[in-house]
Formats: sequence, C-alpha cells, structure tokens
Amino acid sequence: MKKPPSKQDMRERLEKQVAAFLSDGGKVQELKTGDSAYDRSSIPPTTPPVFEARKSSRTPLNDVVAALDARRAEKRSRKKIVRQRASKRKRQVVYDDFGEPLRVVWIEE
Repeated sequence: MKKPPSKQDMRERLEKQVAAFLSDGGKVQELKTGDSAYDRSSIPPTTPPVFEARKSSRTPLNDVVAALDARRAEKRSRKKIVRQRASKRKRQVVYDDFGEPLRVVWIEE
C-alpha cells in the first residue's frame, strides 16, 4: 500500500515546479485582493453538473417498513421469562487449628 505524500513533500514538489516554470521564462502575475481571473462582463464559467443521471422514480417501501415496525413492536411486547437459577452450592473445606482438613461442607450461595 502506497503511503500518501506528506505536506513537506508536497511543498518541496510545488517549489520545484515553480522554479522550473520560472527558469523556462514563465512569469507570475500578482493580482490585488478581490480580483478575479474571469472577466466580469463575460458569462461566468460553467460548472459541471453535480448529478448527471436523470431523476428516477423511487420504489415505495411503506409496506416493508410497516412490516418491520410490526415485528419490532411484537418483540417489545413479549414478556421476558425470568428463570430462577438453582442455588449454587459451593464446596468449602473446614480446617482445624493446625491447618489439617477436618471435613468438607457444602454452602449454598
């Protein structure tokens, strides 16, 4: 995958192009603020059309949207079944004063 050029690379490339243009005898014309490159008395430049395709008719999807909404409402109206879990039993070892195991006890949580 190609890495896009950095801003520094783009600046250097532009400076080289300007230097080559000036060395070939080109001149840079400076314009005052607010001046335009177009002649105001002539017709303004045409802009390309944004959408070239003609307007097409759309397919109505009201019935599809209504079916989806009905399905969604049905899911929301269902009551959730909450199952009570069986109490978990946990195994615990009881030790004596010397750290020796005495017995195993099951504790419900």
